[in-house]
Amino acid sequence: MLKIGVLGAGHLGKIHIRLLKSSTHYELVGFYDTMKENATRVEEELGVKSWDDVDALMDAVDVIDVVTPTTHHFSCVMKAIEKGKHVFVEKPIDFTMEQAEMMIKALEEKGLKGQVGHVERYNPAFTAVKDSIHSPAFIEAHRLSQFNPRGTDVPVVLDLMIHDIDAILSIVKSPVRSIAASGAKVISETPDIASARIEFENGCVANLTTSRISMKTMRKTRIFQRDAYITVDFLKKEAEVLRMHDAPENPDPYAMILTTAEGRSKEIMFDKPAIPDTNAILEELNTFAEAIENDTTPIVTFRDGTAALRVALDIMKDIDRHIERIENNERK
Repeated sequence: MLKIGVLGAGHLGKIHIRLLKSSTHYELVGFYDTMKENATRVEEELGVKSWDDVDALMDAVDVIDVVTPTTHHFSCVMKAIEKGKHVFVEKPIDFTMEQAEMMIKALEEKGLKGQVGHVERYNPAFTAVKDSIHSPAFIEAHRLSQFNPRGTDVPVVLDLMIHDIDAILSIVKSPVRSIAASGAKVISETPDIASARIEFENGCVANLTTSRISMKTMRKTRIFQRDAYITVDFLKKEAEVLRMHDAPENPDPYAMILTTAEGRSKEIMFDKPAIPDTNAILEELNTFAEAIENDTTPIVTFRDGTAALRVALDIMKDIDRHIERIENNERK
């Protein structure tokens, strides 16, 4: 088993600690948190050792799990790499491209494994239909959440939309050609709602909408491709694949048949795959262990996390320009 230590015992850090206790791939050595009162509380609640010295914890393990605020990702990851440790870091990998690329370089120079916690890649609804996705032409993603002050230290694009950015980049095998985005500050000092249109060089277009001030919670993605329509509900963990193919000469009387404007008859087939009851966070942590043990490439590499960050930052720049135009007009 791999020995692992967790940095950060906040809301998400506690979830990681609980799950790592149940993992058959890791021995959880302990955790480190800068807030001493919180560290003591978590130690007593979860029965896991709280370390006072982060260097000592790193020296005692094979893997470091970084679940700190994003502002501390770079320092924690680089320290772990310097000590020769494999690193799992929560999304987003960082706030800046420069530091993300420095982490990639350091990791590769040391020959270590690194993974970024883009957990929706492991959502069982997404994995159930991923093999059915071929050359998508149009994608529509909605990720809406009710307001929670806990997440406002990170812009909504880096907090919420980046989940969909990463998932989309994993299924559209083409470079990004252009980005157009807009957004608005409603409660926070950074945008609380954002909309982006990403056009890829192969012609695929993805429209993403994200809000953290919605009256309801939604995490749905719709994917359209030739002769197929695929829906993924990341929240409810449900998925459906609607396929169309040329109708047979003598279709079943209960078959759903439609005729196109060109006079072609198409049969519509519905497939609602069974979704396994798995925990996506535990899955991503366990598959990272397998990548280390088997010397294979992690499913979500540091390069993947950096690619998602690059798109997110470009979206944020366009949103800033949009907001600046609005504010300038208001001052006139």
